[in-house]
Amino acid sequence: MKKLIFRNIFKDITYFFLLSSLSLTLIVWVIQSVNFLDFVTEDGHGLGLYATYSILNLPKIFSRLIIFLFFISTFYILYKYEDNNEISILWIHGVKKIEFINNFIKFSILFIIVQLLFTYLIVPTTQEKARSLFKNSDIDYLPSILKSKFFNDTIEDVTIFVGEKDINGNLKHIFLKDNKDYNNDRGPNTSQIILSKSGQLVKKNKKYYLILNDGNIINLDSKKTNIIKFNRSEFNLSRYTSKTTIYPKIQETSSNLLLQCINFLILKNSSNFEKIFNCDEQNIDGVLKELHKRLGVPLYIFLIGLISSCLVLKTKSNNNFNFFKFIIFIFGFSIIVASEISVQFINMGFINNFVILLSPIILGIIFYILLKINLGFGKL
Repeated sequence: MKKLIFRNIFKDITYFFLLSSLSLTLIVWVIQSVNFLDFVTEDGHGLGLYATYSILNLPKIFSRLIIFLFFISTFYILYKYEDNNEISILWIHGVKKIEFINNFIKFSILFIIVQLLFTYLIVPTTQEKARSLFKNSDIDYLPSILKSKFFNDTIEDVTIFVGEKDINGNLKHIFLKDNKDYNNDRGPNTSQIILSKSGQLVKKNKKYYLILNDGNIINLDSKKTNIIKFNRSEFNLSRYTSKTTIYPKIQETSSNLLLQCINFLILKNSSNFEKIFNCDEQNIDGVLKELHKRLGVPLYIFLIGLISSCLVLKTKSNNNFNFFKFIIFIFGFSIIVASEISVQFINMGFINNFVILLSPIILGIIFYILLKINLGFGKL
């Protein structure tokens, strides 16, 4: 009988989790897909690319919601059972509260495994495939990135700002900064700023040129500034590459490669991983934080499950049950926030990172011991 009751509780939690996951994931997915639709279709590309890219983002959205939805599901179902006096059947059949909490912890481990599977394997794989979709397609991203009142640095070594852009693609009040080094043909440590009153992006022989009218070219170096006025000038954008297609972003890189990058940068083992993705000293902080997101954040589910199971410690017949329920909810929500904030404290310190990684397990064990002591003394 006890096993049947436990099975029903965990089945209800799972059903509610799946239903809420499907609903919330689809809502977020639709919002993101709508934002991405303009980018893909503006240049006349079919909906096939749009649909494929959007679907490949579903695992990423779901993985970000797992901890939150697990807490909501466990909190709601346990409160529902308590409110309907169904949880008391367990105590009638001789189930101890600490036994219930132990089973709940085991149940939480299943969700830890699910999130680890998504964050460590599925999400990086689908994100890399989404990036490859752009890299291997003939999509013209340049017309899409020139948006009014928006600084864009998608093009490597170039920052572009457009004050106005009409429906015909005519541009006004253009700012362009070029930091690209062409074998120092403009001299060392040289950058170029172009200011133009108007312009237009045109395509010639499969290459994009920014036609600029009535402006100034400002050449800057460490010694002097040179200003050249022009009535009309062409800026070849096709000689530049997009940052998003040279190397995969850290979020799009497989977990094994990130671990090997750490091995290469910190342990100084010889490797060629800097050639596979942007594995260098400047990115080490981002690599460590990304690994914590994938391996450390899922461990907070253990603590969330432990906190949610505390709802059985008091019944609705207790005068302070509603206040106790409120405290549990706030405590659980705070842990979710802490799981996100913990990423910001990851740095090059090994001991610091190790403590942050295991903090949810350590806190969970301490909390469990205190619960067991109090239950043993009959205080809860």
